Amino acid sequence: MDIKSCLKQSYRDAADLAASYCMREDVLDKTLQISKELASAFNAGNKALICGNGGSACDAMHFAEEFTGRYRKDRKALPVISLTDASHITCVGNDFGFEEIFARGVEAYGKKGDMFFAISTSGNSENVIRAVAKAKGLGLKTVGFLGKDGGVLSGKCEYEFIVPQTTSDRIQEVHMMILHIIIEGVERQLFPENYE
Repeated sequence: MDIKSCLKQSYRDAADLAASYCMREDVLDKTLQISKELASAFNAGNKALICGNGGSACDAMHFAEEFTGRYRKDRKALPVISLTDASHITCVGNDFGFEEIFARGVEAYGKKGDMFFAISTSGNSENVIRAVAKAKGLGLKTVGFLGKDGGVLSGKCEYEFIVPQTTSDRIQEVHMMILHIIIEGVERQLFPENYE
C-alpha cells in the first residue's frame, strides 16, 4: 500500500474510533454529568486539577488553559490547574521520586469539593495511580481518561473513559475530544449567552 493510502486509512481509523466511542450513550451521559459537576464546583468556589505524562501532560495543560484563558468566546477565567510545572516535577521527582510528582501536587492544591482529572493511556502510570489515590483520600471527585483495557486504574475513579484502542495516538485524540466537549458543556451552563 502506498503512503498516501496508509495516511488516508489512518484518518478513517481515527474518525471511526471517535465516532463509535464518543456517540455511545454511556459516554454522552458521563460527559454531561461531569460537565454539570464541574460547573457546580466552579459555582461553589472550587477548582479542578489535572495531570498526565508525555502527550497526556500536553492534553492536561491544554484543558487547563482553555478554562483559564478562553475556549470559544470571552468569559471570566475558571480555576483549573495542570500539575505539570517543570520546577515542581523536578523538585518532587528529585526529593520524593517520580512516582510522587502528581500526588504531591494534589496534596498541595486539592480540597474536598474539587475535581481531579487523571490521564493515562495505559491506566498503569504509577504517578497517576498515586495521584488518584491521594485525590480520593482528600475527597476530590475523580475522573479517569484511560485507554486499552483501563489498566490498574480501571474502576478506581468515579467516572472513567476507557478508549478501546492499543495505540496512544488514537487514545489521546479521543481523550482531547472528550475534554473539549466537557469544556463546552461547562460553558453552556455557566455562560449560555456565548452559545446563542
